[in-house]
Amino acid sequence: MNIQLMTDGGADLPKDLLDRYNVHFIPLNIHFGDEQFLGGVDIDSPTFYDKMRKAEELPRTSAPSPYAFYEAYKAVDPEKPILMISLSKELSTTYENALLAKEMLLEEEPERKIEVINSRSATSGMTLLVDEAGKRIEEGYTIEELTEHMHERVSKLATLILLRTVENLMKSGRLSRFKGAIAKTLNIKILMHGSPEGTIEVTEKVRGNKKAVRRFVDQIGEYSKNFEDKVIAMSYSTAEDKAKQLLQEMKDRYSFKESVLVEMGPLIATHAGEGGFVISFFKD
Repeated sequence: MNIQLMTDGGADLPKDLLDRYNVHFIPLNIHFGDEQFLGGVDIDSPTFYDKMRKAEELPRTSAPSPYAFYEAYKAVDPEKPILMISLSKELSTTYENALLAKEMLLEEEPERKIEVINSRSATSGMTLLVDEAGKRIEEGYTIEELTEHMHERVSKLATLILLRTVENLMKSGRLSRFKGAIAKTLNIKILMHGSPEGTIEVTEKVRGNKKAVRRFVDQIGEYSKNFEDKVIAMSYSTAEDKAKQLLQEMKDRYSFKESVLVEMGPLIATHAGEGGFVISFFKD
């Protein structure tokens, strides 16, 4: 690979994709009370979900420090350009820290080429962008060509979210306990999407799990009509079998060329709760 590809703990990447593109990964920090972990490094998914179920308060996540990014950049051959795909600027200070680290290193080594991309997304959206960047690097794109291409791809990214429980929204205070109790009683499921600015917004509230899943799948056709050359990425929290079934349904209906399935990391899982799904694909 003539360009070093990097991303942070906002992305959820399967091992085969990490290995294929030699992606360098800078984890986010996860806090359970006074305990701190590096996501994907010293706490695995079963342990994370077990601790989250038992905790009265949700875990907190925090961005990698500028120095963590600086060290990661510094370790790369100075002759090799770096493309860093960062968690949405609207969701975390991760992007600003990645930029600050770039400035720190360029003061020492001004000949370095480092580009930081604001993904305006997280989880499967970042998965899709990393996959796209890796493919273009394999094709021989220069760092300038790749940077321009990835900015265009970010503008075409669609991310849809289905929450099957409101427990974590209630715990975080994003949904009052009164409204949460009504939602649980009426079996309300929440549909969300990633905005063009990189925030997460509620789009619909659907009563009943089957109706919510059907609406989740139907929405895809509202964003794009041509899927034959596209990849769909899905991340899930705990419900792997259902995720596989749902992803296959989407592929059968819309004829996506490829798909990527990955377990959701702590950043989004903290808010999505168990049984949540996030899908990402490029719009026409």
